Amino acid sequence: MLHVARACAEDVRDLRLVFASQHGELGYTIALLRSLAAAEPLSPTLFSLSVHNSAPGLFSTLRADRAESTALAAGEETLGHALLEAYCQLHADPGRPVLIVYGDRPLPAEYREFAPESEDPHADGVALAVLLRSEASRHALVSAQAVGEAAPSGETQAESFIGYLEQGRPGRWIGRAKSWSWH
Repeated sequence: MLHVARACAEDVRDLRLVFASQHGELGYTIALLRSLAAAEPLSPTLFSLSVHNSAPGLFSTLRADRAESTALAAGEETLGHALLEAYCQLHADPGRPVLIVYGDRPLPAEYREFAPESEDPHADGVALAVLLRSEASRHALVSAQAVGEAAPSGETQAESFIGYLEQGRPGRWIGRAKSWSWH
């Protein structure tokens, strides 16, 4: 997440941050739980990295930037809600860009039974950064509506959105609660 964030907005100042991850840093949490089970002392570093807002905190520290940030998770629809949050922030203050950073890895083995069917347990994970600016040359329309009778997509929401960005064609992703469209 930090790599794509830096690559996308390295020289952009006075921006707001929306970091989003469905699962956060569960790998660190699992390591802490293993330490507890073994009656070993907990690592303060692992603890500080296990919280959901660690990535925006690290990004701000690396940039020496105190810009406000939002960290969010919304299940399998996390990326869609991050796009919505970033749009609302840009709409409220069009003069300040908003950087969306999304990242996730497959759930650790301990939580595998709770993974959505679309999640590939052998995937490396995904990280995506998108910079929203009011004067952008490329525009996107993102919409969501109740699902109805449609079957859920066989890919993750991030895979669908990345496909839209790469191909430039409208896309649609269907989850359990909502259907999201990218135009």
